[in-house]
Amino acid sequence: MTTSPAKPGLGFITSHPAHFLSFGLGSGLSPVAPGTAGTLVAFPIYWLLVQWLDGVVLLGLLALLFAVGVWACHRTGQALGVPDHGGIVWDEIVAFMLVLYFTPLTWVWYAAAFGLFRLFDIWKPFPIRYFDRRLKNGFGVMFDDLLAAAYAVLVLQGALWVTTN
Repeated sequence: MTTSPAKPGLGFITSHPAHFLSFGLGSGLSPVAPGTAGTLVAFPIYWLLVQWLDGVVLLGLLALLFAVGVWACHRTGQALGVPDHGGIVWDEIVAFMLVLYFTPLTWVWYAAAFGLFRLFDIWKPFPIRYFDRRLKNGFGVMFDDLLAAAYAVLVLQGALWVTTN
């Protein structure tokens, strides 16, 4: 384990590609609500990807980004000595892009998706909190946000069903 500053900065995140990625291309350095900043970064990345990729390819890419995130978040957590440092936000980015995949293409639905995802990511209802406390590695960092995404998608799909039936 390498020694790193208690509050990582630009020098830390540019010292290794895993750190840059896990810190959400720099968004994890936000002094206020880095998880929210990371979630916001998902919007432009998703909008860019959805222009060029069809649904199946996009889902495959999200699975690949999840796997790369397991590696990057684990490596960064080891370097910091904190498995799930608050600045590690790649988990929010990938998970929220999955939520966006299932979200209708309007600003109202996007806002609802954002709010629901942040709610479940912060609140951590069962079993999210269970896994968050027990899995202290890159997979654990990524997995609890995947569960928060699943909750958000379920609620969004339920609301969509209610509004269209």
